[in-house]
Amino acid sequence: MNIESRFFCSYLVNPMNSPPMSQTAPSTPLLYAAAVSSGLSFSCSSNTASSSSEVSDDSPPRSFRFDLQDVDYHHYPSKSLSGPYSYRSLAVLSDHVGSVSCLALCGEFVLSASQGKDIIVWQQPDLRLFTKFGQGDGSVKALVTVGNKVFTAHQDSRIRVWKVSRSSENVFRLVDALPTTKDYLGKFLKQSNYVQTRRHHKKLWIEHADSISCLTVSSGFIYSGSWDKTLKVWRISDLKCLESIKAHDDAINGLVACKGIVYSASADGKIKAWGKEGKNSHSLKGILEGHKDISFNSVIVSEDGRWVYGGGSDGFVMGWEGSGDFISWKLVSETLAHQMAVLCMCLVGEFLCSGSADKSISIWKREAYGKLCKYGVISGHEGPVKCLQASPNSVGGGFLLYSGGLDKSVRVWWVPKHSNKMQDTSTMQSSEEKSITMC
Repeated sequence: MNIESRFFCSYLVNPMNSPPMSQTAPSTPLLYAAAVSSGLSFSCSSNTASSSSEVSDDSPPRSFRFDLQDVDYHHYPSKSLSGPYSYRSLAVLSDHVGSVSCLALCGEFVLSASQGKDIIVWQQPDLRLFTKFGQGDGSVKALVTVGNKVFTAHQDSRIRVWKVSRSSENVFRLVDALPTTKDYLGKFLKQSNYVQTRRHHKKLWIEHADSISCLTVSSGFIYSGSWDKTLKVWRISDLKCLESIKAHDDAINGLVACKGIVYSASADGKIKAWGKEGKNSHSLKGILEGHKDISFNSVIVSEDGRWVYGGGSDGFVMGWEGSGDFISWKLVSETLAHQMAVLCMCLVGEFLCSGSADKSISIWKREAYGKLCKYGVISGHEGPVKCLQASPNSVGGGFLLYSGGLDKSVRVWWVPKHSNKMQDTSTMQSSEEKSITMC
């Protein structure tokens, strides 16, 4: 594991003289040790029982929340976002053999997967390489976590299910693949269960016919989007495929769900909203259209479901405001976010982060009426930025941002939420950065 700069919170112990982190990460959790040594508050938040004796072996690892309110940021290496805003590069994790395609947060772990078929588990807070799993199962395109299970989508058109168990030596253990054998056997004899996928080729409707590009979770269901243009619905309780929807006219690149509505982003230049009423099948609730002849590569939605944003191949991030019944949407924002295609996005509170083929990460602040205001730009990746994940927990008045790129690295950043504690780094700006209009 290579570290780009000294690990942020290790400076809390001895800000001026802390040695660089070695390639072999120490076993002592740096964030925890730093917080204790500095007399700062440290709390642990989890959905599991508070007493360790009450936690079952099959419960997911607990996640940590750090509240570092008294940090003197002047001591830490930083780079200017713009004006008084500064970000910190905490680490570069370079153990993948292929381009990093997706990221997920799972309790105390950060999971990253690559086109090289490997899934790496990094243990927080010191970002040690904890374990690897999934080799040989096809390039990994997407992953999500649900309770004590991890679902991974692969280029071989299958979804694999891994159980997280601390009682087993193999912490991430493969337990099933979708469609399950039971589901397959229950349908393969009946000809009406087969659909035409291409000339002279048929498959069961529960099978994807091409790479699965994205996954999302909502209300006890897993949704999978594929390059075969279909959206499939799987029930988590028994892993059964319930629906297959011919959703788009081109590949589906992104999925997100909120308030019972699932949004699918496609290379056909449309974002479609799908809803389910009672026991009925999902139906189309609305279509959000982008610029002509562009592909939507990513879609995100605010926690309250009011704002929907799509990232396009033309570098624009487009935003829509939804009505109270989520039946109609109004275009409220068109922002040229990057010079090349927007490949990924994530939301954390009022901040929107976008990653691009231009190798940069842009940080935006959501303002009135859903409009986006430039907060700054993070650079450091040596290839296109393919995936982003942000921790919802506050760390020292900011948030942790994880990015994965085609340069085979996972990078960890600390991004401030406010400028009042930041060092004025305006002198570090390039002429290009100075031309950016800030909030």
